[in-house]
Amino acid sequence: MAIDDRKQRIMMAIVSLYGLGGEPVGSNLLSRHFNMAVSSATLRNEMAALTRQGLLEQPHTSAGRVPTAKGYRYYVDNLLETPDALPAADKAQMDEAFRGLDYDPEKMVQGAAKLLSDQLGHAVVATTPRADNTFIAHYEVLQVGRYTAAVLAVTGAGGVRTRVAKADKELTEADIAQVKLALNRHLCFVVDADADAALIRTMVDSLGESGPACWPIFSAAATLLAEASQHRLFFEGQQYLLRWPEFESHFKTLLALFSDADWVEHLNQPQGGHTTIVFGDEFSADPIHGLCIIARQYLAGGGLAGSVAVVGPARIRYREVIPKLEYFSDLLGKRMSGTAA
Repeated sequence: MAIDDRKQRIMMAIVSLYGLGGEPVGSNLLSRHFNMAVSSATLRNEMAALTRQGLLEQPHTSAGRVPTAKGYRYYVDNLLETPDALPAADKAQMDEAFRGLDYDPEKMVQGAAKLLSDQLGHAVVATTPRADNTFIAHYEVLQVGRYTAAVLAVTGAGGVRTRVAKADKELTEADIAQVKLALNRHLCFVVDADADAALIRTMVDSLGESGPACWPIFSAAATLLAEASQHRLFFEGQQYLLRWPEFESHFKTLLALFSDADWVEHLNQPQGGHTTIVFGDEFSADPIHGLCIIARQYLAGGGLAGSVAVVGPARIRYREVIPKLEYFSDLLGKRMSGTAA
């Protein structure tokens, strides 16, 4: 769709003014925005034309205009200028905040999502890196009771996972040592797809008579590998959604949707180096009017990638949010890959 320069300027102004005040934009306000360079009558005609093209709508007969979902899509695809570089002070603030995050990948992503949410005043969804070749680099086994042992697994990405298992016999120091040896010999650097029952049986058999009783410990270790191969999703700042009247009737739906890792992964597949914008009206099923998701992928090294997305209203302040999201996601990737200064 092509519109002339004046209509483009009007469209940009309405998106900006509506984003600031949340009220329909009338011709008088628009005329003041243009310093009276264009008459109210001319502006009303241009707004009527944009309405016929489906880019604007009039909520009430006597009200001004607001962008439609089609209008926002046109704006972000054709009119949204490249945001200014993030100021040095904002970068320094983010750099300093990141230094306080946990180095464990999952805790880092969760902490980062909360950090960005609080800085922007919007909900944020972040996923941990995911790859089909995730492996465990080292297992540690600690006896925590007469029959129980804690299995600790250090992933190739540096994360730590723990699971407690109860054996079918009273454990000895020798049992613990043999289990640890078997795990590190047979289950390290193995991908989840290859950690089948036959491999667990091999480890059980390596313990001789004590093996069958220690099956639960080996099973717990295999479960840790399976969990490490799955990405985690963290949804922070849900309370900020309550600020926007357009979400009042959708709040429970939003909470459910953004807690579903599979749904988010399917929806949010931004390409590395590019920021993507999706509107709720564009959902193939159950559209959510007024919703906007601005997402960016981060690269964590070793072929691993996750994503960070800001969840807010379509009238979000794009030129403020986008540069912060882009710097933030790039910083997260550098921190996770160990390349940050």
